[in-house]
Amino acid sequence: MNQIVKRTLLAASVAAAVGMVSNAHATNGYELIGIGAYQMGMAGAVVSAPGSAMTAITNPAGIAAIAPQADFSLEAFMPKRHVNFSGSGGAKQNSGANLYGIPAIGWSAPISEGSNIYFGGGMYGTSGLGVDYPYTANGGPAGQSFTGFGSFSILQIAPSVAMKVNDKLTVGAALNIGYMATAFQQNYGFAAAQQGGQTYYGSYGVNLSRTASAFGAGVTLGVLYKINPMWTVGAAYTSSQRYKLNYDLSPGDISVPSSTNPRAPSSYGYPAGKYTLIMKTPQVAAVGVTVHPTSALSVSGQIKYIGWHEVMNNLSITGPMRFNGFTPHWKNQTVYAVAANYQVNPALQVRGGFNYGKSPIDSSSVQYNVILPAVVEQHYTAGFSYQLNKHWKIGGAYMYAPKKTFTAPASAGSTKIDLGEQAVSFNVGYKF
Repeated sequence: MNQIVKRTLLAASVAAAVGMVSNAHATNGYELIGIGAYQMGMAGAVVSAPGSAMTAITNPAGIAAIAPQADFSLEAFMPKRHVNFSGSGGAKQNSGANLYGIPAIGWSAPISEGSNIYFGGGMYGTSGLGVDYPYTANGGPAGQSFTGFGSFSILQIAPSVAMKVNDKLTVGAALNIGYMATAFQQNYGFAAAQQGGQTYYGSYGVNLSRTASAFGAGVTLGVLYKINPMWTVGAAYTSSQRYKLNYDLSPGDISVPSSTNPRAPSSYGYPAGKYTLIMKTPQVAAVGVTVHPTSALSVSGQIKYIGWHEVMNNLSITGPMRFNGFTPHWKNQTVYAVAANYQVNPALQVRGGFNYGKSPIDSSSVQYNVILPAVVEQHYTAGFSYQLNKHWKIGGAYMYAPKKTFTAPASAGSTKIDLGEQAVSFNVGYKF
């Protein structure tokens, strides 16, 4: 049976899990706009303005451009997601998962006193999201029932090295070692699917609620160039990471419609066995510039490219039966960020910024991303840092992303998905 039914199943079910790398951080797609309180307060415009030890994972050249230090941040990420099936006679449902804790710790120091080579790194929660929609009768694009659940997280370790080539140029590299854990479940009951002129009735769904985990690896390369005391430019590139997730499934954990009789719908359950889901993170490239109009004020601008299309359209799921043709329909994303940092006095800095990236999801792909509504576009941020004494500092940041809604075409049931976000981050730092 029927590639169209298989594609419908995958697009509606697996997209959720893949995208949940969106986001506990669904902001720019599923990427955090910044790691730690300083980067959040700067709206992610930090490739040319390092500012904290978290720079090891965004632009490793920055670890040689900041004072030797260690930073610990904890973010409370608070997304609100909804799915609305009223267009097909169903109900609006709120996700039951609305709070995530995201830790980050980083450090930087010269390899020896007076050296121009610096070592640093850290451990960071970089991606993760979950949704938990209750059972919905008469939901979904054809008026059928719907159940959806997802849990996703990525933790990365990034040992880094940087070198001050001269007074102007600094280069750096980081080895990114990632650990991914994911589980999800999505089921539509008594759906209608077209295949070869026939309409099939039954249920389709995927139950991968047994959490799978895997390691992946990649690199980040970075450069900083100080043109003069007023102007600094920076650039960074992060490679894709590949994760191989294995699931031991029971009979029927994957099912597709198999009946042509609307009065007696039935489904075909896939056989038990080991199934493998390949997930990849996107390639990311960023360039930025920072200007110091005065000794107290700096203004930073940044453009970032995130290559969603390749990794969100070329997944593979293999097992006793193979799934082909899965297409979540994500588009590549260009993200623009601007921020200002002001030194109020020797101890206090305040900052704020704006981050915008057009959603990688549009109305035509709503039905493929019900569990992954990674659609927010605008992000407003504010933050501060305060030097308590010679060694200790504290800081904080706040982010607000207004709710964004997309509606599927009438042919897909006019289903609506939306997402709005708030986040608060707190940082404790120590200068060596």
